[in-house]
Amino acid sequence: MQLTDEQTALGATVVDFATTHLAPHAVRWDRDRHFPVDVLRKAATLGLGGVYVDERHGGSGLGRLDGVIVFEALATGCPSLAAYTSIHNMVAAMIDRYGTPAQQATHLPRLCTMETLGAYCLTEPHAGSDAAAIGTKARRSSDGWMLDGVKQFISGAGAAGLYVVFARTGAPGPKGVSAFLVDADTPGLTFGPNEAKMGWNAQPTRQVILDQVRLPATALLGHENSGFAIAMAALDGGRLNIGACSLGGAQYALDRATAHLRDRPAFGAPLAQAQALRFRVADALTHLTAARLLLHQAADELDRGDPDASTRCAMAKRLATDTGFDVANTALQLHGGYGYLTETGIEKIVRDLRVHQILEGTNEIMRLIIARSLLDERRAA
Repeated sequence: MQLTDEQTALGATVVDFATTHLAPHAVRWDRDRHFPVDVLRKAATLGLGGVYVDERHGGSGLGRLDGVIVFEALATGCPSLAAYTSIHNMVAAMIDRYGTPAQQATHLPRLCTMETLGAYCLTEPHAGSDAAAIGTKARRSSDGWMLDGVKQFISGAGAAGLYVVFARTGAPGPKGVSAFLVDADTPGLTFGPNEAKMGWNAQPTRQVILDQVRLPATALLGHENSGFAIAMAALDGGRLNIGACSLGGAQYALDRATAHLRDRPAFGAPLAQAQALRFRVADALTHLTAARLLLHQAADELDRGDPDASTRCAMAKRLATDTGFDVANTALQLHGGYGYLTETGIEKIVRDLRVHQILEGTNEIMRLIIARSLLDERRAA
């Protein structure tokens, strides 16, 4: 798919930002488990805090294809921070699409500047892939709602100022879920410890604990019992973005590996002259390019409202995240022992990209979505 001149320039601008403000510090942030909120706010000055938000609310008003260009470029500096920025943008986009005018006016300007950070709270300790089985409850109170439950693996928790929380308001299953906007200073809202993780150490991951959290009626996002549809629509875009983050991290690692092969002598010649290694980088570039093309196609279909867009997003997420991890792992191998050293930054990329095959729907769930679209009896009829 041919990108426009504007899209090419957009990607170049974000790569410049990532090269200047993220890449030089990424290893240290990972080591220190530091969440550089000040740098995220610098990114927001480029419009990256409200990528999909309407311009009248302070956003950039971009489409999904623009978004995957942005997040691939941002991930060349740090996949962990690029992925968090994607999650923040999921929150902003949901409010832009489903929020009331009052909710939009209250939250979107501060989300777009990243003065307020957003968090997406769907997963629970006993409801991950089976998201329709969430047990967090929202009961009507005299003046609104009361929420009780625990959310698990929440990116940005504790640092974010606004939480989109999905809770059960009706019968079991997907039709009994609603979405709520919860401010960080709401009484009864607390957080678990920052999880020790394999990767993604430059962003916090905590439980979000809701203990008799009282919310006004105006905290409901969208209609009552429409929350599951809101969550799934957000995940279509999130899957594209996490795929883009995988490609950006992998492209960075591959670029570093090819430079290493040119510079590193062995057996009387640069490693780049070894045919076996040339084949490996050729395959890596081919696989990255194929995944990028599918990702762009899926983003274009989502922009156009194609009825098969959700399936294509699942395909693109599965291929891009598997490919990204494999290419980054290959880049580490091509570095030899140097790839295993923290200071090179390659092992960090491998650790960061591994979780992309799990979140926003595991790649096994992506396969179920794809198979359902192919084998569902209603489609075959």
